[in-house]
Amino acid sequence: MRISKAALAATLLAGGATLAFDAAPASAQALDSLRNRQRSGHQQQQREQQRQQTRIGTLSGEESAVLLPLYQAAQAHDWTAARAALPAARSGASSPAGKFLVGQIMYQIARATQDQALEGEAVTQMIQSGGATQEQLAELQSVQSAQAFNSAIASGNSAAIEAQLEQRLAASPNDLNLVTQLAEVKIQLNKRDQALELLRRAIQMTQASGQPVSENLYRRATGLAYDSHNGPVALELARTLLQAYPNPANWRSALGIYRQLGNVDSSAQLDVFRLMRAAGALTSEREYVEYSEAANSAAAFGEVKAVLDEGVARNVITAANSGFAREMLAATNRRFAEDQSSLAGQRSRVLAGSDARAVLRLADAYYGYGQYAEAAALYRAALQKGADSNLANLRLGAALAMAGQRAEAEAALRAVTGTRADLANYWLLWLAGRS
Repeated sequence: MRISKAALAATLLAGGATLAFDAAPASAQALDSLRNRQRSGHQQQQREQQRQQTRIGTLSGEESAVLLPLYQAAQAHDWTAARAALPAARSGASSPAGKFLVGQIMYQIARATQDQALEGEAVTQMIQSGGATQEQLAELQSVQSAQAFNSAIASGNSAAIEAQLEQRLAASPNDLNLVTQLAEVKIQLNKRDQALELLRRAIQMTQASGQPVSENLYRRATGLAYDSHNGPVALELARTLLQAYPNPANWRSALGIYRQLGNVDSSAQLDVFRLMRAAGALTSEREYVEYSEAANSAAAFGEVKAVLDEGVARNVITAANSGFAREMLAATNRRFAEDQSSLAGQRSRVLAGSDARAVLRLADAYYGYGQYAEAAALYRAALQKGADSNLANLRLGAALAMAGQRAEAEAALRAVTGTRADLANYWLLWLAGRS
């Protein structure tokens, strides 16, 4: 299975390209960083060379003689001569300091000539030399792991990438980049449960650091939980995403997940769509059509017309692909005026009666015409006549919210319990984002 470099967001070898080991003792480091010499004047260069020659002098005479041609070629930036001297130096280096020195010069040659294979050999040489300090050894091992990781990326070997990242993460468990990179590899390998745990870990690590969690990280984790059919986690993450980033796209995602995984019955579809519309989260023809069907089932004909008109005005519902929607709109237009003019008479009749469902139905009609205050009064009346308190309070809260009566809306929504409580909490989130 292949994985693209773009899926892994960072280069993992921040310091590996400039191995200098400036803190090493003379016995383990025979060369200082070339950058220091390049930035110096001629006299400084001479002093650096003298010090380096002194360090070579700490080796045995035989070993120094073997390594000197390699060292001098590297000092002169004569990489052809350095390569030619390398085999003899590698075979002639016998002490830990000598082997480490050869590894350093190999690394210089590799970097100067862009020879990745030789670069890998150089790192291995220094690790195996026995001449590295513990600090150097840790850095070299990190570089070696990163080299293997980059090689795995180049070959498209996700399993090898996974192994390398797990090794690196074991050594650096608080590295946020490694956590998210490993999660992406786990996704490529279809290990979605493990990937989700890693992304949740990344969220927790970011929160613990006092930094804001990125919208992309929230969305990635939420989408993965949804794709994995992990309903409770998906719903939890979607709510958290909305609290942090309450934009229309996230409202659409969160409420879409709620519709699919939140045990939403048919009677609650209208309530979900009403909130989607309030949040500016309706974007597809299918959503507009399904919303209009839910409103039609509730006899909220004004809402059917308003929703379909909006879809047409936004060019979401087009003549080319919306025959059903336009037929519904035409039928609604034919009955619209009569329905609207009958509301007052119906209101007197249902309030005089004892049928709570009739009152609730008329409240839905008023809501559909955008007469939210009148709808709220009818939802309250339905409650008094014994309507389902959770449904009536949910719709009462929505009507009050749309009417701008925030405190009253919050009180009604907080009274909702049972299966509708989640949707009431979404309405409360929406209210919290209103100025």
